[in-house]
Amino acid sequence: MKYLILLFFVCTFAFGQSETPYPQDYFRNPLDITLVLSGTFAELRSNHFHSGLDIKTQQRTGLKVYAAAQGYVSRIKISHYGYGKALYITHPNGYVSVYAHLSKFSPKIQKYIKACQYEKESYEVEMFPSPDELPISSDEVVAFSGNTGGSGGPHLHFEIRDNEERPINPMLFGIDIKDTKSPFLLAAYAYPKDRNSHVDDEKNRKELRLIPNKNGDYSTEPIEALGDIGFGIVSYDQQDLANNKNGVSNIQTFYNGNKSFEMDFKRFSFSESKHINRFIDFEVFKEKKSRIQKLFVQSGNTLSMLKDVDSYGYIKVEDSTNTVYKVRIRDFKGNESWLTIPIKGRPAKEILEAPELKPDHFIYADQVNELESENISVYFPKQSFYEDFYIDFGVDSDTLKLHRDVVPMLKSYTITYDVSSYSEEDKSKLFIAKLYGYYKNPSYISTKRLGDKLSARTKSLGTFALARDTVNPTIIPINFQDGKWLSKLNYLKVKIDDDLSGISNYRATINGKWILMEYDYKKDTLTYDFDDNVNTETENNLKIIVTDNVGNSTTFEATFFRK
Repeated sequence: MKYLILLFFVCTFAFGQSETPYPQDYFRNPLDITLVLSGTFAELRSNHFHSGLDIKTQQRTGLKVYAAAQGYVSRIKISHYGYGKALYITHPNGYVSVYAHLSKFSPKIQKYIKACQYEKESYEVEMFPSPDELPISSDEVVAFSGNTGGSGGPHLHFEIRDNEERPINPMLFGIDIKDTKSPFLLAAYAYPKDRNSHVDDEKNRKELRLIPNKNGDYSTEPIEALGDIGFGIVSYDQQDLANNKNGVSNIQTFYNGNKSFEMDFKRFSFSESKHINRFIDFEVFKEKKSRIQKLFVQSGNTLSMLKDVDSYGYIKVEDSTNTVYKVRIRDFKGNESWLTIPIKGRPAKEILEAPELKPDHFIYADQVNELESENISVYFPKQSFYEDFYIDFGVDSDTLKLHRDVVPMLKSYTITYDVSSYSEEDKSKLFIAKLYGYYKNPSYISTKRLGDKLSARTKSLGTFALARDTVNPTIIPINFQDGKWLSKLNYLKVKIDDDLSGISNYRATINGKWILMEYDYKKDTLTYDFDDNVNTETENNLKIIVTDNVGNSTTFEATFFRK
C-alpha cells in the first residue's frame, strides 16, 4: 500500500509540475496601478513576436516602476531606438525581469549609469554590473515609466526571461489581467497546397465568407475542394479594460475531430522570432497590412511554439466526402472562439489557366545568388530565402528594381554601386536609398564607401537608387537665446534635424567639457540636464556639432549665463 501511495504522490507531483512549472507568487506587478495592456505576449509585430507585456501608464510618464522581485541589476542599456532606456534584473531563481522605454532610473541606478555615460562620452551605453554593484530588494522602486526608444506612446514594456534568455509570458507567473472576452475573428482563408489542389475551383489563396454565429462563434459557407488544403485566419483578443486589438494565446485546428495543428504562444527564443514572416502570409501583410496566421507549416518555419502538427497542418480532402475543419482560438484566460468550415470533396471543373508570367532570373535558396547589370551588383548569401523563386531584377540608370518587398528573408544581402563616373565631390555625398511610396521617397540605408564602390546591406527587397545629400543638418535652440541668463532653467533644449540622409552623430560641450545630451528622435530634440553640474562658471559657451550620414556637419554656438 505504501508503494501505491508513494507512486500516487510522485505522479501527482509530476503532473502538477508539468501543469504549472512557473512560480505563481514570486513576481509582483511592476506598477502599483491596475494593469491594463496595450500589447500582449507573442502578439504579431513587424518582423518579430512581441517579447513581453505592454502595460498602459494612464497616458503619462513618470509612474514608479517596482522590481518584480529581489535580485541585482545585471544589465543596463540605453539606446536611441528599440527599448530606449532598459533595465534588466537577475533574480535568485534564475529568471530575469526586463523593464523598457523608461524615462529615468532610480537615483542609485541613475548615478551609476550617468557616470558610465560621462566616462564613455556617449548617451548610448550598455553596461553589465556585477552582482554586488547594484543589489535590488523586493518592492524597490528601480525606475520611472516613460516613452523612450521605439515606443509609440507612454507605457511600460515588461518581460520575464529564463536562464537561456528566452522570453516567457509573464501571465504564466501569476501576473493577472482582467479578461472575460472571447477572441475575435476577422477573416478566414483557404490555401491549396499545389496545382493538384483547389478550393471552389481556385488554385490560389481564397478568402472565405465569414458568418458570425449567435453564440459568438463563427462559420463559413461550405466550400468545395480537393487535395491538400491549408487554412489561415486573422484574429485578435481584447481585454476588459482596453479597446486594443491584442494577440491571442493559443490556436488549434481539428479535421473530422482529429487535432492537426497547434500554435501555443507561451515562450520563444529571440533567434527564432524572425520566422514570424513565414508564419504569417507575408505578401498580404506587406500589401494590405493584414496579418494572416497560416495554420500550416511551410519549409523553414521552425518555430518552437508549433505543437502536434500533423501532415504540416494541411488536410487532405478526398472526392465525394463531406468533412468539417474546425479552429479553436483561445486567450490566456481560457476564453475561446470556434471557427467551423464545412467541406465538400469534388474535383475542380475544367479551368483554362493563363500562363504564369515569370521574370528572367531564378533564385536558388540553398546556394549563393549574384545578379549584375551595368554599374550595380547584388549578392545574396546562401539561405537568404526560405524557398526558390523567380526574382524580378532590372536596372535603369542608378535605379535598381529588385522584385517587390513581398518575399520574407532570412539574411541580409549586399547591394553594390560602382560610382567611378561621378566627380569626387559628388561621391562624398552619395548614399544608397530605398524608395518608398507613390512618390518614391528615398530612405537612407547604411552605406559604406571603398574606393569607387558604395555598398549597403539590407534585409528587404524593393526599389533602390543612389541619392545625394548636400544639405547640412539644422540646429535650433528651443528654450533659450544667445547671451541670456538661464539660472531658472532645469534643462537646455535644442531641436536638430536632417531632411534626407538623417542624423549620424552629435557632440555637445560646455566650456570645452563634454555634456550628456539625450536625443529623442521622435521629437528631434537634444536635452541637457543642468543637474549634471558640468557648467560651474557664470559665463558659459555651449557648442553643439551635428553630422548627418554622409558627413555634412553643422556647428552651433551660444553663450549663456547662470548662477
